[in-house]
Amino acid sequence: MMMSLERALRQLTQRYVDGFQAKTGHAPQSSELYGVASPCVVESRDESVLWLPRYFDEQRDLHKVEQALEITLHPSIHQFYASQYAGDIPIRFAGLDLLLVQVWSEDDFIRLQENLISHLFTQKKLKLAPTAFIATLDSELEIVSVCNITGEVILEEFGSKKRCHLADSLEAFLAQAEVII
Repeated sequence: MMMSLERALRQLTQRYVDGFQAKTGHAPQSSELYGVASPCVVESRDESVLWLPRYFDEQRDLHKVEQALEITLHPSIHQFYASQYAGDIPIRFAGLDLLLVQVWSEDDFIRLQENLISHLFTQKKLKLAPTAFIATLDSELEIVSVCNITGEVILEEFGSKKRCHLADSLEAFLAQAEVII
C-alpha cells in the first residue's frame, strides 16, 4: 500500500510539472518561494524560482511529532510528508480548489513537524479525533486532512467536529485529484 501512495504522489506531482511545462515552456514557477533555499530550485528569474521535485535520499518520518504528543500517526501521513521535496501544488478535488501542502526544504520539514504538533495538540485539547492537514483552501477555517484513525481524507472545519468525507484513502485522493495549471 505504501509504495502505491508514494507512486500516486509522484504521479500527481509529475502531472503538475508536465502541465506547467506544456503551458509555459519551463518548470513550475513560484514567486512566494523566491529566495528560499531548497534542493528543488533549478533556476531563479524575475523574482521567482523555477523548481522540480526532489525525492528524499534517506528515510524520513514524523516520529518527532509522535514522540511530542505520544501518538502513533497513520502510516500514510508519514509517507505523504516524508517522500519528496516540492513546491505546493494547486489541485481540484470534488469541486474544491486546494493547495496541496508539500515540503520545500529541510527547514520546512522541521517547520511542518512543529505545525503538525500544534494542530494535533489543539485537537487533543478540544477532544477532537486527530487529523493531519494535507491541503489548504482559500477559507482559513477549512482544511483537508487525513483522519489519523481511519486514514480517510476529509474536509474539516478547524476547531470543530464538522467533517466531510472526501476519499477513502490518501492514495485514492491523490489519484483522483486534478492539477490546476
